[in-house]
Amino acid sequence: MAADTVALIQDELRGMADAETKSSLQRFFKEEITCHGVRTPVVRKIAARYFRSLDTGDKGGIFALCEELLGSDACEEAFIAFDWAYRLRRSFVPEDLDVFTCWLERYVNNWAKCDTLCNHAVGSLVERYPRCVVRLKTWTGSRNRWLRRASAVSLVLPARKGLFLEDVLDIADRLLQDDDDLVRKGYGWLLKEAGKRHQNEVFGFVMEHRKDMPRTALRYAIEKMPAELRNRAMER
Repeated sequence: MAADTVALIQDELRGMADAETKSSLQRFFKEEITCHGVRTPVVRKIAARYFRSLDTGDKGGIFALCEELLGSDACEEAFIAFDWAYRLRRSFVPEDLDVFTCWLERYVNNWAKCDTLCNHAVGSLVERYPRCVVRLKTWTGSRNRWLRRASAVSLVLPARKGLFLEDVLDIADRLLQDDDDLVRKGYGWLLKEAGKRHQNEVFGFVMEHRKDMPRTALRYAIEKMPAELRNRAMER
């Protein structure tokens, strides 16, 4: 069945396409996106159902199917590809980061694709192989805005657990004055999650850099902190 899986998925998505859903999805993005117009819960169910038909011992074969899905540019197909990649996390090896980097460079063209891949598959890989965080830091200097956002959002879920604090602060420092609003929001989000376990350290970072930190990133970083700390951070 694997040989026909992508065509079957695409036919099913086209059959479920809804103009109103498509229009609703577009409102979340400044750039034009490609999508069928299928609601996310439905896409998740499709991803799970077809994954059960795959040979999970053939990671390379599944990654090839993922790339075929990504080639369509449709958001729903990208979400299925990234869902499948995440389901293979127990078999990840450090070299899989090369595959994910390639996907970021070739196929990711909006924040939702970036975050879906990075929050889950990339974040799980880095948590399993902490030395891979060095690679994320190289992304902070990329000309590709999605790689720069990825350097931050890949650590969101590990940071929520209290992990990688020094690396979180280092990445935020490297991205501090990035001129892309979505990159600023990305590292601000990362700081917010890290602050749930390391409030003092993150607040100290914010206070040290608040004169240089764009207000968008600052507001994200302190969003969940007590009102007293938020007020101090926002003082001119």
